[in-house]
Amino acid sequence: MDFLLNIEQSVSGKQWVQRPFDERMAMTLSQRLEVSELTGRVMSSRGVALDEAASFLNPTLRDLLPDPNHFKGMSEAVSCLCDAIQNEELIAIFGDYDVDGATSSALLRRFLNGVGAKSTIYIPDRLEEGYGPNSAAMDTLKAQGVSTVVTVDCGTTSFEPLAHAASIGLKVIVVDHHEAEVKLPDCAAVINPKRLDEDGRYAHLAAVGVTFVFCVGVNRALREVEWFVEGRKEPDLRHLLDLVALGTVCDVVPLTGLNRAFVIQGLKIMARRGNAGLAALADVAGVNETPEAYHAGFVIGPRVNAGGRVGESYLGANLLSTDNPAMAAEIAAQLDGYNKDRKELEQHVLDEAIAQVDGEEHSSVVMAVGQDWHPGVIGIVASRLKERYSLPACVISMSDGVGHGSGRSVTGVDLGTNIIAARQSGLLVKGGGHAMAAGFTVEEGKLDEFKAFLADRIGSQIEEQDIQPTYKCDGAISPSAVTPALVEELEQVGPFGSGNAQPRFVLSNVNVQRADVVGKDHVRCFLSDEFGVRLKAIAFRALDSELGQALLQHNGRKLHIAGRLKLDTWGGGTSVQLLIDDAAWV
Repeated sequence: MDFLLNIEQSVSGKQWVQRPFDERMAMTLSQRLEVSELTGRVMSSRGVALDEAASFLNPTLRDLLPDPNHFKGMSEAVSCLCDAIQNEELIAIFGDYDVDGATSSALLRRFLNGVGAKSTIYIPDRLEEGYGPNSAAMDTLKAQGVSTVVTVDCGTTSFEPLAHAASIGLKVIVVDHHEAEVKLPDCAAVINPKRLDEDGRYAHLAAVGVTFVFCVGVNRALREVEWFVEGRKEPDLRHLLDLVALGTVCDVVPLTGLNRAFVIQGLKIMARRGNAGLAALADVAGVNETPEAYHAGFVIGPRVNAGGRVGESYLGANLLSTDNPAMAAEIAAQLDGYNKDRKELEQHVLDEAIAQVDGEEHSSVVMAVGQDWHPGVIGIVASRLKERYSLPACVISMSDGVGHGSGRSVTGVDLGTNIIAARQSGLLVKGGGHAMAAGFTVEEGKLDEFKAFLADRIGSQIEEQDIQPTYKCDGAISPSAVTPALVEELEQVGPFGSGNAQPRFVLSNVNVQRADVVGKDHVRCFLSDEFGVRLKAIAFRALDSELGQALLQHNGRKLHIAGRLKLDTWGGGTSVQLLIDDAAWV
């Protein structure tokens, strides 16, 4: 393996690797699109071919949105919902409690309102009910006069609850994107791009994307039966794309193809502030600039999620579906408060987890166990531990002799498969997941055996595959070459996220100047090259890390600094700042 600048071990223990790219393609893209060679290289490394370069930079739904009937189960689902609308039945939307579920629920509610249908939203309580449909909830909806239920972001494997729903006369449509089995639930229809009889072309869609396509199909069917007469106005579905963008970004699905179009076009709609709930969230979060994928994923999304994590699960969906500015402001303030609570809970659990595992020998998996840790934050803490130790991490909250756990993995280790193997070996009450994330329940008496089982299996996999922590970069660049124009050009390759990684660069042989601590644990500094050109830089949450200490205690020694370039408009001007990820000694 070729290491960038021959860095086999950075201060955080990572190998620096250049993202592979086609040099000829990079040059051709640069010339055809009239962009810098650096931008051409970034596009080439992400697999952008010459014939798709223009549509990559400016994707449109007209070109990328499939005919709804491409999906199995669509015609049955459309027919069922159209009947419910025309018969003026009460329709229930049963959603998940995360952002994808909240946006899917709100999108469908807004669409149904737009076509004159009656609907209600049901979001299960995370702690009391757990994920997905349950029989008691179906009974509740039936008692409320509901005749048709649409599950969004859940339902594909809810066999018993949906069989119960059918037995009490509820028609259920499943709109989902989670892994499917050979068997499908007993219901009116299942729309899921991951059905085993699908071709897989749209398996990367978030549930909110599938829900949007479903609404397109229903809208078309209503138009064909001349529903939009007698004062009924056909809704403009493009106005719902802000919700599609938010859910797509927050569910961390690949931002390629149709998803890329959803996010780019949806962020434009979000900027118009037509959704009262999104506008209220932007206000409480202090988002005054044009929204970007970053704001959706790291500013607005966590506040929507906070209700499901530490508050009332239904708040996010209610906020995103209301047109009442006063109600929106009230719910946004509640969610902002819950998000602050979530941060405090997260920090408390993280501090206890680090105190427990720091100093231990970790060769395969990091595992922290605590009494009554809030289950709404253990997944986030597992992610933090994974980042800190560059190893798979599991966090378990024990209560009454039973532990509820959440795990996050690193590239190369399929955590979900290992958790399923532990369950099949009788070590877990239940458990499952996918390659990068998993959830499980373990009895206290099996905890030590489970730890040993996981450490042994993952340790063998890491050893066999020679998995090393790596940091992938797009090349080296000097501070004198960094300009606002270059950063603006690179941002055209966005939105960045899963499947389209944000460009990362190394500033080689730089001097670190005026390093100090800001906030609780951030380290800021200036980086200068041999020409004396300086660039502002900051390393977030780095004070207690090897990275932070290298920046603060460099003693005049030069460093290679790796990170992401960001425009800084603080104070009215425009400059560039480097968000530092890692460093290595020259």
